[in-house]
Amino acid sequence: MPQIGFIGTGVMGAAIVRNMMNQGLQVNVYNRTKSKTDELVTEGAIWKDTPAEVTASSDIIFTMVGFPKDVEGIYFDEKGIFSVDIKDKIIVDLTTSTPTLAEKIAVRANELGGATLDAPVSGGDLGAKNGTLTIMIGGEQSVYDQVLPIFKTFGTTYTLQGPAGKGQHTKMANQIMIAGTMTGMTEMMVYANQASLDLDKVIETLSGGSAANWSLSNYSPRILKENYSPGFFVKHFIKDLKIALDEAEKMKLDLPATKLAADLYEKLADKGFENDGTQALIKLWWANGKQPKAKN
Repeated sequence: MPQIGFIGTGVMGAAIVRNMMNQGLQVNVYNRTKSKTDELVTEGAIWKDTPAEVTASSDIIFTMVGFPKDVEGIYFDEKGIFSVDIKDKIIVDLTTSTPTLAEKIAVRANELGGATLDAPVSGGDLGAKNGTLTIMIGGEQSVYDQVLPIFKTFGTTYTLQGPAGKGQHTKMANQIMIAGTMTGMTEMMVYANQASLDLDKVIETLSGGSAANWSLSNYSPRILKENYSPGFFVKHFIKDLKIALDEAEKMKLDLPATKLAADLYEKLADKGFENDGTQALIKLWWANGKQPKAKN
């Protein structure tokens, strides 16, 4: 059984590590804020002081951090992954990052005798906790085949999309779709509430018809409970949408609806809600996210 390394134990990373350990895997962990690994270490994970130490002690190394600049540092810094011998090791980046950086990492890993996969995920905190994430993968088939048993410990849908970078491109397609469902779900709730409808009944009804979608099922109940904790951070969604729009521009595509969603989330962040969950978009209409009484 391979020794696993995991760098980045935030909301989703910690849940993924738990699923790995529940399947009998031994996991070496590192996080910039050490306290975020305390519970995992108590449960059996092994703390390492640097990304380099995680890499040296592991056969397959997973990374899941916030932004592309964080990914770059984890891999290329003085005590990063590429500072030690990675011959015959596999490194898997679960971060939503840029296709260009995924390709750069793959080239460097190959030069050093290792292999990589870019494997961003979708499903939020609940998907990570329940082991039901969707994993979008770029890389070589032979490498994917080796990591597939590990993917199965925290995901239920996993597909090789093509060579390095294609996993990240697929995640951009995913985020473009989510941008539409989040804005639609939010405006639906604002409209239905203003029309003096019972939102619980509306959500139940729409979930049974062609308007059904993941955002509606998972985020509208949180809004009604005034739960804006981050299953996925506003600031990270803005980052993703900017990557998607940058990549679209490179391909000479105009995506006006995605631009509008990015602008709305930027406004939300400017109001101080960048560390809320993406369902906090409704705070642009409902003060502090509290459902108002209809005025009509």
